[in-house]
Amino acid sequence: MAGSLRSLFAHAGNLFSQLAGTSSATFYEPLSAAPSCPIDGPMSCHNNTPITGDSCCFVHPGGRILLTQFWDQQVHAGGAEEDWTLHGLWPDLCDGTYDQFCHMTPQFNNITAILEHHGQHELLDFMNRYWLASYGPNSRLWEHEYNKHATCINTLAASCYGDNHVPGIEVVDYFTRAAALFRTLDTYYALEKAGIVPHSRRHYPLADIQKTLQAYSGGRVVLRCGSSGRGSRNDVLHEAWYVYFVKGSLQTGQFVPAQELGREGDAGNCAPWVKYLPKKKKGHAAVGEDL
Repeated sequence: MAGSLRSLFAHAGNLFSQLAGTSSATFYEPLSAAPSCPIDGPMSCHNNTPITGDSCCFVHPGGRILLTQFWDQQVHAGGAEEDWTLHGLWPDLCDGTYDQFCHMTPQFNNITAILEHHGQHELLDFMNRYWLASYGPNSRLWEHEYNKHATCINTLAASCYGDNHVPGIEVVDYFTRAAALFRTLDTYYALEKAGIVPHSRRHYPLADIQKTLQAYSGGRVVLRCGSSGRGSRNDVLHEAWYVYFVKGSLQTGQFVPAQELGREGDAGNCAPWVKYLPKKKKGHAAVGEDL
């Protein structure tokens, strides 16, 4: 379907990683103001010596990065029936716990205005299609995600930009990086290729879904579910969290798929068998639902 994540840019991202001979997600062109880091630096959460002082080329303490996606139950305006949407880019601690609303970078409440000021009109169009609030304006979700999570990413600190820092450039870097990584992870396509498609009554083994997405991304994936409301608990697939480490800064580094979740990192809550429900259009039955 035109305009979906099944389109060229998603496949280009995965093809790039394959041609490069690495499972790292590197399909991203950083902004010129971002810090420059050596290519042989340590990977986050894998340092052999304690980190002292501030490092602009090593993401810590939140070095376990989660790219989180939603499977909403309703087709969004301008969206498609196959759209998984972007929830956020989260810096978990190495053990799988997390900080929130930190002060490593200032909080901002004018995300849209900042992106417009920096000429990020295409990025805003993309976010208004794929980074969507369940209720209220999308900009409110973006502000929440930035202030809760991005402020805990040390490499976004103004000091890491040196003389090139312009207030708000860290906002552009965070959302550009999140969107670029999201584009390489077409969850609908990966599941469809494995014969796992939305259906109003069918149940799928959770293990099959997890195995499929982990083979697709090259790393660990946490699945989250809601309840169908019929006495069942956590039997409706709702979220997929792709887990990465970072080699270098968040802005310019490589995302390396994580092979383990950390002591507290397995936040999955799904039943062993789950539904993957079709989306509903406003005023209509679910797409693909048997009437």
